[in-house]
Amino acid sequence: MKRRIVVTGIGAVTPLGNDAFSTWSNIKNGVSGIAPATMFDVERVDIKIAAEVKDFAPEEFIDRKEARRMGRYSQFAVAASKMAVKDAGIEIGEDIQPERVGVWIGSGIGGLAEFEEQHRKFIEKGQRRVNPFTIPMFIPDMAAGQVSIELGAKGINNCSVTACASGANSIGDAFRVIQKGDVEMMIAGGTEATITEMTVAGFSNMTALSKNPDPKTASRPFDKNRDGFVIGEGAGIVVLEELEHALARNAHIYGELIGYGATGDAHHITTPAPEGEGAQRAMKLAIADAEISPEQVDYINAHGTSTYYNDLNETLAIKEVFKDHAYTLSVSSTKSMTGHLLGATGAIEAIFSLLAIKEGILPPTINYETPDEQLDLDYVPNVAKKKDIQVALTNSLGFGGHNATLIFKKFSK
Repeated sequence: MKRRIVVTGIGAVTPLGNDAFSTWSNIKNGVSGIAPATMFDVERVDIKIAAEVKDFAPEEFIDRKEARRMGRYSQFAVAASKMAVKDAGIEIGEDIQPERVGVWIGSGIGGLAEFEEQHRKFIEKGQRRVNPFTIPMFIPDMAAGQVSIELGAKGINNCSVTACASGANSIGDAFRVIQKGDVEMMIAGGTEATITEMTVAGFSNMTALSKNPDPKTASRPFDKNRDGFVIGEGAGIVVLEELEHALARNAHIYGELIGYGATGDAHHITTPAPEGEGAQRAMKLAIADAEISPEQVDYINAHGTSTYYNDLNETLAIKEVFKDHAYTLSVSSTKSMTGHLLGATGAIEAIFSLLAIKEGILPPTINYETPDEQLDLDYVPNVAKKKDIQVALTNSLGFGGHNATLIFKKFSK
């Protein structure tokens, strides 16, 4: 018999708020977190907007000296993890043995901002001016390492680096660890802070970013006039917990994680497989793992990047997996408001899926103005809707052909 896994805590740092609940409030109200960029010199690149985290104060969560030794992406992860553990109402070392708590936090890129800064110092001023903490400030696994240290979690400590699927893969892989019985609790999710000139220049030259100069309307998933994604940053963390352990301590439960599927396209480094073939298999694996029928899925939080090929192929994948039911369920992209948080996006969207179930709210796809004849599903255009959601599915699809699908269910004993 499978061990059942529930979510008992959530934490987030996003362009829409420095906690999960203010972020969700803005999501429900269709607020955009995209604004003119401040973290790079807009005169040097042809992109002028970004979805930046605003007014983040790491010293509210981390000793000031330790914070200076961390990359921004690690600071986000520590902050979101501390919020999630607090929300779960548990003290590691008092309510649960440290060895029975693990950490699995992914990052698609890691501390590129810190690397760029130290590289400039090396070129301009020589070796002695390079920060001795440069390496731990930018290697992608260090967010998970810092969370483990800060919270005293001594179980498995790991990091999935699967581009934009990193956060979802991390949650799914953490789910498997608890199912196996290695731990009772996992602190899992994704983090990213790589809004830099180099990142923007690279994505822009790839023609992946929107050239729309208007921050509020640039991210427009599934709209016929979409022209690319908007780069964002942040972190999303969930506390996954074995059900009996959660019930024994009378924990608050957001929902149950019932299915996980992960596949590879084996097709192209950036372009999805035709008709989302890899995404199709990830969804099918997750549905089989959840032991449900496709018709039981009420809502899909899509990867929905606002790029031509992603939105087309993900739509085709959904129609292939769900057949006629694809026209009954609702699909939306919260990236229309958050921008694309890269390695953190799957974790943030897992949180949105849980809160959608909890509150019976379909988050909208804002900026949906011109329907695309090839994209004909219910994308929850512009305004949130009320709906009883029993089961929600969320997709994350990354460069390199990484596909991850998570399925959450409304909790009942």
